[in-house]
Amino acid sequence: MNPDTTTVTDKKVKIAVAKGDGIGPEIMDATLKILEAAGASIQPEYIEIGENVYLSGNTSGIQEEAWNIIDEAKVILKAPITTPQGKGYKSLNVTLRKSLALFSNVRPVNALHPYVQTNFPKMDVVIIRENEEDLYAGIEHQQTQEVVQCLKLITRPGSEKIVRYAFEYAQAYGRKKVTCMVKDNIMKLTDGLFHQVFKEISAEYPDIISESQIIDIGSARLAANPENYDVIVTSNLYGDVISDIAAEIAGSVGMAGSANVGLNVAMFEAIHGSAPDISGKNIANPSGLLNGAVMMLSHIGQTEVADKIKNAWLTTIEEGHHTADIFQEGQSVKKVSTSEFAEEVIARLGQKPKQLKESKLASGAGTINIPSYERKVVDKKLVGVDVFIDWSGSNPDEIGNNLHAVNSAKMKLKMITNRGVKVFPNGLKETYCTDHWRCRFVSSEAIIQTGKPHYPTVEYDHVLTLLTDLSNAGFDVIKTENLYEFGGKRGFSLGQGE
Repeated sequence: MNPDTTTVTDKKVKIAVAKGDGIGPEIMDATLKILEAAGASIQPEYIEIGENVYLSGNTSGIQEEAWNIIDEAKVILKAPITTPQGKGYKSLNVTLRKSLALFSNVRPVNALHPYVQTNFPKMDVVIIRENEEDLYAGIEHQQTQEVVQCLKLITRPGSEKIVRYAFEYAQAYGRKKVTCMVKDNIMKLTDGLFHQVFKEISAEYPDIISESQIIDIGSARLAANPENYDVIVTSNLYGDVISDIAAEIAGSVGMAGSANVGLNVAMFEAIHGSAPDISGKNIANPSGLLNGAVMMLSHIGQTEVADKIKNAWLTTIEEGHHTADIFQEGQSVKKVSTSEFAEEVIARLGQKPKQLKESKLASGAGTINIPSYERKVVDKKLVGVDVFIDWSGSNPDEIGNNLHAVNSAKMKLKMITNRGVKVFPNGLKETYCTDHWRCRFVSSEAIIQTGKPHYPTVEYDHVLTLLTDLSNAGFDVIKTENLYEFGGKRGFSLGQGE
C-alpha cells in the first residue's frame, strides 16, 4: 500500500470492479456513488465473478475476460460473493489470492465507541496475515484407515515478505509496535522459521518496538486487552482466527474493510459475506466495502480523497445516521437504508469527526517497499529417512522387533513414533497408538547414544534398498520423508521423548 500524498490528476486509474452476489450490488452502488461524489479519480471496469459464473458451469467462478481486465487494471474492488455448496466449487477468494500472489491480508480494526457497542473504546489494531501458504495450501491425504494428514507449509520467501510488509506498513502509517504471533514452542521448524525471520527483519527497524507471543496466550490477551496491540503479524490460519476475534470485540464485524496486497496486484473488499437473506431489501450496511475502498484509494496514492471519504463516514456515524445493523434506540438519530446512508456520507464530505479519531492517511511517511527474495546457498546432506507404515497392531515392541529383523545393511532403525510420541524403544505402555507408525531409519554407522547424535551421510540408493527390503518383508509403506541437514543444522523434528 502506498500512503504517499498524491495529487489527483485528470488521468483516471482503472479499477476492476466486481459487484458480487447477494447484497453485493447494493453496497457496491452505494460505495461507488460516494467515491464519485468525493472526486476519486477512478475508472471502473466491471467484471462478473461469483455465483452466476459458478452456475454457468465454470467451477473457478471467474471468466477469462475478467482475468484480462484484472491483468490490465492491477487493482480490484470486490463486493462479497457466494460460493454455491456442492462438489467441484472452490472458493474464489482463495483462487484470487493465490493466483494473483496476494501475499498480505491487511485488516484494520477500530472501535467506534459509543456509536457501535464495544467494551474496548480505544481499540485500534491492524492484523497483517500471511495469505498464501500455511495449512491453507490445502494439501491433505488419508494415509491409513484411522489417520489423515494436512501439510503445513511455511516458506522463508513467504515469511520474509509478510514480516517485511508489517514493518514497512508500521513505518509508513506511523505505527509504533509490531507483534509476531507464532506457536514455535510446539512447531519448532515451521513456526520457528517464521519467528526467526521476524527476529532478523525486526532488527532493521530499531525505531519500531517488536515483540513475540505464543498464539494461544496472544489471542487471549488480544481479546482481553486489545489496546495493548498496534500491528500484529502472523501466519495464515492464526491470522484468520485473530482477525475475526479483533473484529468481533471491536463490535464492527460488518463494518471492517480489508486489503489483499501483492507485489503487482491488490484487491480490496469488505470482510463480511454476501448475506443473501437481506439481498434486495436496501438495508445492508455498505461501510465494510466503503472502508475497503478507502484503503484502495490510499494504495493508488489518492490519500486526500481517502481521508475526505473516511472523515465524512466517521461524521455520519457520529451524528447517528445508522443502518439497521448498528441502530440503537436512544443512541442513534435515524435508521437509514443502504442508499440513504450513502447520501448522508456524501452530504458530509469535507467535514471531520468531533469524537472519533480523524483519518490522516495523507500524512503517511512513504511507500512500502518489499525487496526481491535472495536465495542463500547452503549445504544439504541426506542423513536418514522417516518411513510411515500402515500397521493395525497395537504393540510397538512387536513392530519394532520385526523392523529390526529386516536386514538392510546400510541403514538401521533408530526409533518409532505414533502421533509424534516415541513408542519404541522404551516407550510407555499407556501411550495410545493408531495404525500410523513413523519409523526413523539412519545410517548403520550412526552414533545415537545420549548427547548430540552424529548422523553420517546416507546415499539415496540406501533408502531405495531399505524400501525394497521393507516391501519384501511385507510392510505396507504409505509414505516417506527424507531427513536432511542444512548447513549442518537438523532439518527435521525430533519425536516427543526422543
